[in-house]
Amino acid sequence: MEQNNIKCPVETAVDVLSGKWKILILWYLRKEKKRFNELEKMLPNTTQKMLIQKLRELEKDEIIERTVYPVVPPKVEYSLTPYGKTLLPILKLLYGWGDKHKEKLASASSD
Repeated sequence: MEQNNIKCPVETAVDVLSGKWKILILWYLRKEKKRFNELEKMLPNTTQKMLIQKLRELEKDEIIERTVYPVVPPKVEYSLTPYGKTLLPILKLLYGWGDKHKEKLASASSD
């Protein structure tokens, strides 16, 4: 719902977090920083190009930060920013809802 070019707050949130990969990236970063290859292993159904794109978008929105260490070979880590950590309660609610929904689907298929 957009009036006078003002977006609904839910639409704004969806714009920032849209897509399956961003929410999963945030979920995997919720406790500790991760290197790119760790995230890539946790998200085997995404491409390297897609993962890089989503990480850049999250970084641009100041939800994650990218730390580059001056070593050879290059070491890069990703972590939630303090602003990004404000999403943790929402991620935990999504996890809880998803868990309950999986149970509901499982009980429906066993009927």
